[in-house]
Amino acid sequence: MAILVSPRFLPFLNSRDPRHFRRTGTHCYSAAVSSLARSEREKSGTAILWFKHDLRIDDHPGLLAASRFPNVIPLYVFDRRILSRFSDELLQLVLVAVEDLRNSLLKHGSNLMIRFGNAEYAIQELVKEVKATDIVAEAEVEYGVLRLMDIVEETLASVTSLERTPKLLLWRTPFYDINDLKDLPASYQDFTRFHLPQTSLLMPPTLPGLDVELDWGPLPTFDDVKKFINVNPYGKRESWSSIKELSAEIAFQKRFDQHEPLNSLSKGLELSKSRDSKPNSFSDDQMDRRRPQRTFFVTREGNSIGGGTKAILNALAAYFRYLEGTTSDDWQEVHEKLRNAKSRVGASFGALFGPALHLGIISRRRVYYESIKYEKERNAGFRSPFSYPAAMVTAVVDTICSMEWYWLSALKSQISNNGTHSACIWRWRGSLIHYTVVGDKGPTVLLVHGFGAFLEHYRDNIYAIANSGNRVWAITLLGFGKSEKPITGYTELMWAELLRDFIVEVVGEPVHLVGNSIGGMCIVLRGYIVAILAGLWPCLAKSSILINSAGNVNPSYIPRPLSKERPLLGPAWLGARLLLRFLRLRIRSIVKNCYPIKPERADDWLIDEMIRASYDPGVLVVLESIFSFNLSIPLNFLLKGYEEKVLVIQGMRDPISDSKSKLAMLREHCAGVTITELDAGHCPHDEKPEEVNSIICDWVTALETCNIP
Repeated sequence: MAILVSPRFLPFLNSRDPRHFRRTGTHCYSAAVSSLARSEREKSGTAILWFKHDLRIDDHPGLLAASRFPNVIPLYVFDRRILSRFSDELLQLVLVAVEDLRNSLLKHGSNLMIRFGNAEYAIQELVKEVKATDIVAEAEVEYGVLRLMDIVEETLASVTSLERTPKLLLWRTPFYDINDLKDLPASYQDFTRFHLPQTSLLMPPTLPGLDVELDWGPLPTFDDVKKFINVNPYGKRESWSSIKELSAEIAFQKRFDQHEPLNSLSKGLELSKSRDSKPNSFSDDQMDRRRPQRTFFVTREGNSIGGGTKAILNALAAYFRYLEGTTSDDWQEVHEKLRNAKSRVGASFGALFGPALHLGIISRRRVYYESIKYEKERNAGFRSPFSYPAAMVTAVVDTICSMEWYWLSALKSQISNNGTHSACIWRWRGSLIHYTVVGDKGPTVLLVHGFGAFLEHYRDNIYAIANSGNRVWAITLLGFGKSEKPITGYTELMWAELLRDFIVEVVGEPVHLVGNSIGGMCIVLRGYIVAILAGLWPCLAKSSILINSAGNVNPSYIPRPLSKERPLLGPAWLGARLLLRFLRLRIRSIVKNCYPIKPERADDWLIDEMIRASYDPGVLVVLESIFSFNLSIPLNFLLKGYEEKVLVIQGMRDPISDSKSKLAMLREHCAGVTITELDAGHCPHDEKPEEVNSIICDWVTALETCNIP
């Protein structure tokens, strides 16, 4: 739901429970588009081809489907509800890609109509103008974009002047030959056993023109787009969003320098504006001056590869030929960026090409075929398993297949959600994050799971807390459960920033944070992440509820600079693989040990889901992070000045830590913290949900009644 803010800012987008989507287009996308592309059905009517995150004409099934109509209007809408979630760098990439898309369409006998405003109104007006009969658009998985598409359907259905309501025909790029997504296995291990063939690439067709004279709209500048985004009809939100600009490292340093927490929104914003960093906004003249004549790095920051599809393909060729040498300036630039990128094989690909894949400037299927093509050309028509270039190609292919798996799983969760909780998807830094929300009014509570767990670990807490008059959110963090597990550096600071952005972008208001740690698998952590978030950005947290949290108390702590970048050591690589094997063999006994009072709560469902997630692509990278976690920041430092808003729920039979000693230290050095002891193990919320639910609800009610700022 990345385009959503909160009921306070965009009320109509959050007006529905996510379980109540009609999503008729999503249910029929495969049949609708395939039949449309194959048949010689009606030769009358006009189709609107709505571009969103598919800014290309290469390998574009929607383009092929639309070409069967006698009249086609390609359309891109600059909708602030989508653009406001983008960084300045991503906005620059969008502008360059839209310009290239228009030029490509012109070469194929068409054009790209550009509009500003709400997509539903822009499409409605265009439907009336050209008497469109169908709208062709890519299937989506993000909740916010799904909601937007639902609003488009509702808006068109409400227009009485149309002869018939236009159909929304949804398509996707079928990387694998899957007839029905409902047959997609839940486990990646089972999925790989199918050995499904990859489908073929699609060449761009020639699009028919339109006899009617139309205003196609000018290409906007970066300044135009920024001004448009900042004029927010739903309320001033700039100050709230700017909290994201304060990184965890800078927030920690500022907190240390000032010796006090950021207890208010205004303090957090002051630090955001005063931080030692580059200005966040810049003009088109600055962009032009900073952009070399020949470069793949078209943004001021120069972190990601951008341009049109041809430029991305050229940069990909340079990426594969890293060790072959080149005299080309633009290829040398790619090689230089690659040398400075993360040392882990495959991580550089996501860092450099991830935004282009996210915006659909190039398809995952095209990257896969280019990888195989290069490897065969390098080895006289055969794929070699040896050499560093082969390792890079393998890493790229694995990354692409991993992205496709998580996207298919997310898409399946949208069309066949049979779980206890509604399945929602939010995209964070290009990766898909699962979450759910229950309740539409009352204080906001955010539940954060433990290491190795997922949002469903709060299976008996979510509805119970919501039924007591609260709005409850639960999230599966990056690297766990059904959320994506990209090749990146996983640190406690990265997860804290993820929670920060989720609160700002999705929830949209300060929350009561609840964090637990299922450290019986590896290491206690998640309650610690909640403590870091509350300590660095307390303006986002009304209170913190730490359930058997990690973290120590150290009154003589001397802060040291922190960094999200952690080097990958050889022992971590080996240790992660040994640990994974051990966990798969012993997971049942390990988890049951965390439930000493009610071992039956460590049931088959919980164990099976943990084992299923352990076979997901990328899980080894997450486990490697265990060996670089920094748990040195003590709770007394993080919670200083915030103690009266902290509730500690401690299962006294926790096999992971010495509960009595820990509570004694908290009472001595964190005066004001409220402590509740329970006769339970490491996961009291799941072992004794009724007791924990009552404690949480009473705590939230008391704070809300007292109206503690």
